Amino acid sequence: MIRAVFLDRDGVINRPRERDQLPYAPTRLDEFEIFPEVPEACRRLKQAGFLLIVATNQPDVGRGTLKREVVETIHAEMCRRLPLDRVEVCYHPGNGLSDCDCRKPKPGMLLRAARELGIDLAQSWMVGDRWRDVDCGHAAGCRTIFIDRGYAEELKHQPDFRAGNLGAAAEIILAGAK
Repeated sequence: MIRAVFLDRDGVINRPRERDQLPYAPTRLDEFEIFPEVPEACRRLKQAGFLLIVATNQPDVGRGTLKREVVETIHAEMCRRLPLDRVEVCYHPGNGLSDCDCRKPKPGMLLRAARELGIDLAQSWMVGDRWRDVDCGHAAGCRTIFIDRGYAEELKHQPDFRAGNLGAAAEIILAGAK
């Protein structure tokens, strides 16, 4: 039985840029700031036997406002600094401009990783800071943890748990894994 923790990127792993109480992805490597609690939380989850998989929408690439190479440079740095097993990315533009199965809230990124890596989704978790993350986790059959950053948007479905940051989310996951 392979268990995973799926992590949203912006707002869970790194500090997003905020405008009008909504989060936005960094557009340069020097804007990419990993939250201080993240390395230790990831280390503890890995030590407990979880795969760590980032699942992130990066629609600015599909919209033509951010180069894919910038996102890949950020991901290379993130993988260098954290014990991640995989990064799943949806580059489609969203906003009704794409109909893919991978853009959260659809569960395609989680389902693909589960299929390719043999992950038991019922024993896995999705941690995110947006309604899309919670809905994606539910659609994939994972337990969900919502990190409430106080954004100006409402959840569509209630998460299984709430936490203040990834460190607190890791405590919930580790308590449930025993």
